[in-house]
Order: sequence, then C-alpha cells, then structure tokens
Amino acid sequence: MTEQAISDLLWDHWREGRLLAALPPDLAPADRHAAYRIQALLEPRSAEPLYGWKIAATSLAGQRHIGADGPLAGRLLAERVLSPEDVVPLAHNQMRVAEPEVAFRMGADLPPRAEPYTVAEVMAAVDTAHPAIEFPDSRLAAFERAGEAALIADNACAHLFVLGPPAPEGWRALDLAAMPTRIGAEGRAPYEGRGGNALDDPRLALAWLANALSAQGLTLRRGQVVTTGTTTVPLPVEAGEVVRAELGGLGALTVRVGA
Repeated sequence: MTEQAISDLLWDHWREGRLLAALPPDLAPADRHAAYRIQALLEPRSAEPLYGWKIAATSLAGQRHIGADGPLAGRLLAERVLSPEDVVPLAHNQMRVAEPEVAFRMGADLPPRAEPYTVAEVMAAVDTAHPAIEFPDSRLAAFERAGEAALIADNACAHLFVLGPPAPEGWRALDLAAMPTRIGAEGRAPYEGRGGNALDDPRLALAWLANALSAQGLTLRRGQVVTTGTTTVPLPVEAGEVVRAELGGLGALTVRVGA
C-alpha cells in the first residue's frame, strides 16, 4: 500500500473517532524516514498553515513506555489547537491525560543546513515562551506496543493543544531545567515535576526539534509554536474536571475538560 493510503487510513480513523488495533504488517512504515513521510501528508489536509510542532517521548521513562529509541516529532494542526477559554473535548480520546509543557513561539526561521544548530542559535530565534497543556492521543489501540515508526506516522500522538499566555519579561534568565512544574485537577493531589524532564532542558528539546527538522529538509518557521514535552507524569483526566498547570516563572494555565 502507498504511503498516501496509509495516511488516508489513519486520517479516516481520526475523523470517524475509531481505533485501529494496529497497522497491518504490510502497511506499517519500515523506519523513521518512511514514517515522517507519511506524517507529512497530514499538512495538506489542514485548511490553515501548520501551527507548530510537538515533541513526544522526551524522557527515558516515556521512551521505554512506547518502545522508542529517542524523541519523536509531531505536527500541531491549527484545527486541533484550543484557547484556554475553550472546553477540551474528550470524545473518542483513549489516552485521557493532560501534560504540562514548556512551549516556545519562534521569532525567526531556522532553515535546513548541514551544520547542526546550537542551543544558543535556536534560543536566539525564539520570540516568546509559554506554559502549555497537551492532551495527546493515538488512533492505534495498542499504542504502547505499536513501535516508534507507527507512532510517528500517527503524528507522534499529537491531538489537542492549549497554549497559555506569554511568560513575563526576564524568562530567559530562568533555569528552565530546574524549574518546578505541577499539574492537577480539583480534589486531587497534583503531579509534580521539573522542566528538565523534557530532554534534560526544554531548550535542549527545542534544539533537538530544530535539527530533526533540518535533517528532513524542513524549516522551523517564524510564528510556529513548539511544545517541548511533558514535565511531569501525564495526569489522568475525567470529563468535567478543571485542570491547572503551573510552570514556575513561566506562568500557569487552567482549562476545563468537557463532559
């Protein structure tokens, strides 16, 4: 089956809210390169320019959980981005978790090049930093056992995303690796973590993404948002709950989950 047909299969299951037990063996992408080509076929389905990128499996525990050898990049489609005032729908969401993340909005393009970008170069291209919450999901019912190539093809579990307000001036002086973070819902003890749970430092995660895109011949573009991975254990959520994420000096974000 062609890569377009695999993309169509996954997209149809997203659109209809159905799960796949797994990608049939004759359809599964052979490696990361093929998987990212399949993922790229998502972009023409969106009516808006690409909103940005997410990074999955940014901790060793997360990588072990899904059997990945390293982080995975996924596309944030504009139609799946919500404002903090929106109610987050859980319909057809099998994961039902919320993840507190550090997000960056780019202020300049980072085009492909032979030499890897340094963290300093990547951060110089950043405009603003934000608290964010991701509500990931997959159309693969056994996503923990699907393998990294299948998960990349399924957009690295990107689903719904909520961006908080820009961080106060002076955020660049913060130690983002040591920054305490937490996420919780009313009536339950919050989950606590730190910024360094995302690839040791959200800035390192952003540099990884810039270089991963560069290796694919892609530009990380001005205005795009990159969310750098969960900073705590994912928080299980239920319909009707109010979820609050606090990301140290970057700020806080509260969202309501739909009934």
